[in-house]
Parts: sequence; C-alpha cells; structure tokens
Amino acid sequence: QVQLVESGGGLVQPGGSLRLSCAASGSKGNINTMAWYRQAPGKQRELVASIASRGTTNYADSVKGRFTISRDNAKNTVYLQMSSLKPEDTAVYYCHSTWTDVLELLHDSWGQGTQVTVSS
Repeated sequence: QVQLVESGGGLVQPGGSLRLSCAASGSKGNINTMAWYRQAPGKQRELVASIASRGTTNYADSVKGRFTISRDNAKNTVYLQMSSLKPEDTAVYYCHSTWTDVLELLHDSWGQGTQVTVSS
C-alpha cells in the first residue's frame, strides 16, 4: 500500500502564493505518476496538474502559467507551487499517485485532501 500525506493548505489572499506538499510512504514497488486534483463544493473533481516519473508535466488550462508541479523522487514527495492565486482556485486539493506493487500490478492512492481558500 501507498499512503499519501498532504500539507501546506490554508487561507491566502488573492494574488498570493502557496505550496502544497504530498509525501508518499509504504510502497514496496514503484511510484509512477503523481498528480494534484481539486474539488470545489458542488463541482466535480478535476485534474490540476500531473507529473510522470520521468518528469513530464501536464496542467489544466486554468492554472497554466501560475502553478508548477514538481517531485523529489528521493523523498517520494510531490509539490504544487501555486502563484497568482484567484478566488476560483478555492477548493479541496487532493494528492493522487499511481504505483506498481511487487507483483507489477497497477494501483492508485488518494490523499485525504487539504483545503485551499483564496479570499481577501
């Protein structure tokens, strides 16, 4: 199993910055893609950004140029640097990872979510 522990959420003013962290632990296999999703009340969960094991990144159009996803494979940690934050970015942010176990079977795990509120 892989457990994901998130941190860094909180209240920030519009135009401000925030960095989310997600540390993965417990895997006896390999962690592949790591990603950040978000979900606002009454809305579907959406993909914000993802990063593959080799570093290839993808971003939602709404955050492109403002958010940066990165990973530290030595620490099994993924980060989401959020800048120029807007009230529309307010949501619960979830860390997600895909991983393979010792039998080379594909699994996925979700973090518990961390609240990001952008408000003046």
